[in-house]
Amino acid sequence: MSAAIRLPLEMFYEREARHPRQRFLVQPIGGGQVETLTWADVGHQARCAAHWLRARELPAGSHIALISKNCAHWIIADLAIWMAGHVSVPLYPNLTADSVAQVLGHSDSVLAFIGKLDDWPAMSLGMPADLPTVSLPLHPPGTFDFSWDELQRSSPIQDDPRPAAEQLATIIYTSGTTGLPKGVMHSFANLGFATTHGTRLFGLNEKDRLLSYLPLCHVAERMFVELASIYTGQTVFFAESLETFLTDLQRARPTAMFGVPRIWTKFQMGVYAKIPAKRLDFLLGLPLIGKRVGHKVLAGLGLDALRVALSGAAPVPQALLSWYQKLGLEVLEVYGMTESCGYSHICLPGQYRQGWIGKPCPQVEVRIDASGEVQVRSQANMLGYYKEPQKTAETLTADGFLRTGDKGEQDAEGRLRLTGRLKEIFKTSKGKYVAPAPIENRLAVHSRIEQVCVVGDGLSAPLGLCVLSLAGRDETRASLHASLEKLLQEVNAALDKHERLHRLVVVRDSWAVENGFLTPTLKIKRNIIEDTYGARFAEWSERSEAVLWQD
Repeated sequence: MSAAIRLPLEMFYEREARHPRQRFLVQPIGGGQVETLTWADVGHQARCAAHWLRARELPAGSHIALISKNCAHWIIADLAIWMAGHVSVPLYPNLTADSVAQVLGHSDSVLAFIGKLDDWPAMSLGMPADLPTVSLPLHPPGTFDFSWDELQRSSPIQDDPRPAAEQLATIIYTSGTTGLPKGVMHSFANLGFATTHGTRLFGLNEKDRLLSYLPLCHVAERMFVELASIYTGQTVFFAESLETFLTDLQRARPTAMFGVPRIWTKFQMGVYAKIPAKRLDFLLGLPLIGKRVGHKVLAGLGLDALRVALSGAAPVPQALLSWYQKLGLEVLEVYGMTESCGYSHICLPGQYRQGWIGKPCPQVEVRIDASGEVQVRSQANMLGYYKEPQKTAETLTADGFLRTGDKGEQDAEGRLRLTGRLKEIFKTSKGKYVAPAPIENRLAVHSRIEQVCVVGDGLSAPLGLCVLSLAGRDETRASLHASLEKLLQEVNAALDKHERLHRLVVVRDSWAVENGFLTPTLKIKRNIIEDTYGARFAEWSERSEAVLWQD
């Protein structure tokens, strides 16, 4: 490992010593009030909790679960687990009881921290009866074995534990798009390598501000918020709820932000709810006035101070990137996986090429194998899957490359373009292979479409299944029908003949995490969609209308 790579706890101790009274975490506590925690506050609380954990005399390297929405004490508990010599196992805060039971059992967790949760009564049904629980300061009603206040009555540890670089730091469970979640094992060296190089790309520093709102158990938020703040000294603001999100965003006025495409789309839809798209586009196109309008729109969202805006985890529509550019904000794509600490490719300012993600991150090697699969190798690659040696061998090559499962190609300058997921590509009855993701990306530009899934395995041509946005459901079917027909024509005109859609089908269901259609990271579970609607695919294919409405 390079001597320049610093490890997470080492960086935290340095920050704690350098500016103990500087603001670190800003947590809403209800009623418009916030709690501000300095680096010294965070260090003290983490050290007290670490002392309590040590006193339990758990075997070194025990696995401790973290089940909570984002909050200041998620990060503090994570630090305490590491200081006590253990491994953190974060769980998504919106899992079903069955998924909670599966992850806790598979991970061999011996203790669980419980924090902010919207549906703890349902989730708690998946908790093993003999698993001790500790409630964080913000926690749901219920009975827990221990409270954070009890942990804080311990005296703080006096040493600065420094785990070995190759020691296991965390097990991050995938969201389960293709089956049961897998436990991705990362060492302190993996986390340190990715964060050290990642934060240098944008020159992040102590004056920067972040808003934490995507699940911290997701690798992107873990790296971009928790670890990046520790390495650079940024202040982290937390979102309280969906209802207060705009207020939380305006309070933080973040200077750096990571979002999935759906978040960036929701911002756009919020703007369009206040001003019609055509009128806004007209105003943005006016000389001089356009810039002022764009800045005003960004200020209304709380995004006017952004200097680093990133989008990842799924393809982002080109039209959406162009829209933000008109506002004066350059949203840049990043690409990575849980298995690589989210550290793989990034588009830097001034290097954008339409349709392409950026170049490899520093010290990342890339190759495209004979099947077209993108494979990457760096010190950010995982140690393997917990208790899954066969799956590890299938995912990591003998020479250390990570098989991403994505098909792609590179241009002469090393930029990457993804052309589909190997496991998602299907074959029509005409024997032609179709990658659904790029087609879905084209359909997703429609302002009235919330979600889309392209299917077609064994059909004569693909179908586009669509879920309408709230605005789309309020619109008359007649006016919406015409615009969807136009969208279908425009998308098909840009596709190869064998990729062209037979028709669009507007389904009446909502696709959500709660009903099993989406993963906790809001990715579509294709197998669930195919199981739900598959019996009607043939019937829909035989219809003559360009746009069908599920009856």
